[in-house]
Amino acid sequence: MLASVFNKSRPINYVIIAVTLVLFYIAYLLKAYSGIETGHVSLIFQKFGLLLLLVSGLFLLNFIAHKNRLSKDTTYAMLLFMVFLLLFPTVFVNTNSIIANFFLLLALRRLISLQSLLTPKEKIFDASFWIFVATLFHFWSIAYIIMVFIAIIIHVAVDYRNWVIPFIAFFAVGILFAMATLIINQDFFTHVVSEMRVSFDFTYFENIHQNIALAFFASVTVLFLFAYLVFINGMPINLKIGHRQILLSFLIGVGIYVLSADKNNSILVFTFAPLAIMGANYLENQEKYWIKEVVLITIVLVALLLFILQML
Repeated sequence: MLASVFNKSRPINYVIIAVTLVLFYIAYLLKAYSGIETGHVSLIFQKFGLLLLLVSGLFLLNFIAHKNRLSKDTTYAMLLFMVFLLLFPTVFVNTNSIIANFFLLLALRRLISLQSLLTPKEKIFDASFWIFVATLFHFWSIAYIIMVFIAIIIHVAVDYRNWVIPFIAFFAVGILFAMATLIINQDFFTHVVSEMRVSFDFTYFENIHQNIALAFFASVTVLFLFAYLVFINGMPINLKIGHRQILLSFLIGVGIYVLSADKNNSILVFTFAPLAIMGANYLENQEKYWIKEVVLITIVLVALLLFILQML
């Protein structure tokens, strides 16, 4: 049922996924902010802006997957990204993670398109710029700069000027950040500095349902990751680079979760996009239709059940 519905990239599928995300987002916020007066106009505008970023992230992920031939003409990646959000709805109230993840998606888009070798300097600058902007909202997003230098090594290492571009982007973001801090809010600088910490404390506990969600997410990750590694090995060499960048993006996302000081499940949002593409490839290349259907229905039903339990 579900596998056949989302097996094609139809406009109605985009509407279904986007509307579902909006409804669950609003439902969770109504519970999370039930004790706050409705007259907080600034809060309403802030949450509406974050919703736009989440929905835009859905379509940006779909664009990255299809434009760079990282998945077939399906909407599995969008669906899985949305389901992962439902699995960890605390993402909906983590402003910094939502903003940082959106900027990292913009960076990922430019990095993967670098393999076309069209305007490489502009793409390197854009990717570096967005990564450093994301760093202002979640410091360990800076780990994504590793992908920039690896992309330079693979594609355009001969021109020494390409190695300087990330540093130019760093200074550009630094200057803009300094100006914004002086003009708007000096506390923002303190916030960024406070996140420059490392913690390997995994003893946090949000609630039993979130812990179950984490265990389920880990199981899904193992399934998709193992299948993806097998899938990459059998690919033509000209298609491997983009998929390897997705794999590296996922590993860096895990690294961000491991390094982050204020650890919670919402930080896993940095792994959602690459894992969704991995999952889309698993479903698209699954020869036995019933397995594809069972896997997708199980993931969706478990996510919905855990979301409902957290709302009670």
